[in-house]
Amino acid sequence: MLVTVRQLLAHAQHHGYAVGAFNTVNLEMTLGIIRGAVDANAPVVIQVTETTIQYAGLKPITHIVETIAKNAAVNVPVALHLDHGRNFRSIAECINAGFSSIMIDASDLPYDENVVLTKQAVDYAHKHGVQAQGEIGQLKKADDSIAALVREKYMTDPIEAESFVKATGVDSLAVAIGNVYGIAKMERGAPPLDLDRLNHIHGRIPSVPLVLHGASALKPEAIRLAVNGGIRVINIVTEIEHAFTSRLRHTLQAYAEEYDPRIILEPSIESVQRLVAQKLRDFGSSGAAKDFLTGQAAKG
Repeated sequence: MLVTVRQLLAHAQHHGYAVGAFNTVNLEMTLGIIRGAVDANAPVVIQVTETTIQYAGLKPITHIVETIAKNAAVNVPVALHLDHGRNFRSIAECINAGFSSIMIDASDLPYDENVVLTKQAVDYAHKHGVQAQGEIGQLKKADDSIAALVREKYMTDPIEAESFVKATGVDSLAVAIGNVYGIAKMERGAPPLDLDRLNHIHGRIPSVPLVLHGASALKPEAIRLAVNGGIRVINIVTEIEHAFTSRLRHTLQAYAEEYDPRIILEPSIESVQRLVAQKLRDFGSSGAAKDFLTGQAAKG
């Protein structure tokens, strides 16, 4: 079933778990994500980026997510979110297309410019009843040197995070606490999270759901501690893409003569499905869909 990110975050805040947010680029990845959520009986956010919109088209990818959510996840709440929106036009288009949440990412700009651009996006989103996520601090890729890229200057300052939230009115905040992007960490392992920093951020803005980007390859124990520290949304991109494409390479090698794309792609859907179900269990949200629906029924 299709719900709003606002509803999911309110439930996660109240019950102390993190909602899994997974990026999709096509029908097959969307099927895998939603089937995994059904297996775990967990709420889920499906995200698209501006590059995915360029690849698949806004209307097609929106309709794919909405249709599968309504038909294949009847008893599991699914929400649609724009991940890392960097241009106001795409933010406006996604809001008009029915997204219940958008992210404005101006984190690579100086603080004052980040505030101005984020507030513009937040005001527009709120005018249309949509939630807005911002980011303070910078996430870097782990492709070169993981140790060098998690230096203090890139991480979220707790005092700055508090002032940023007050100045912009964001509904959720993406933080940099040692988390990094990139495929390199899949081989080397993810760097440790600065959990003390996370606790300080959460202590200053306890009512604001915190978002952990770059969470692929983090160990379950690190995830658990992050959730305890106030993380309420956990983004998985690299790991889900890796699961899909690595299985696809294997299938193509094993069935070199096969030409039916349905047979070739089904194992990749299954790989995504298993990964998503496991991640949702790690995030503490397994089984939360039933409680969410019970709560919504009581309200309605």
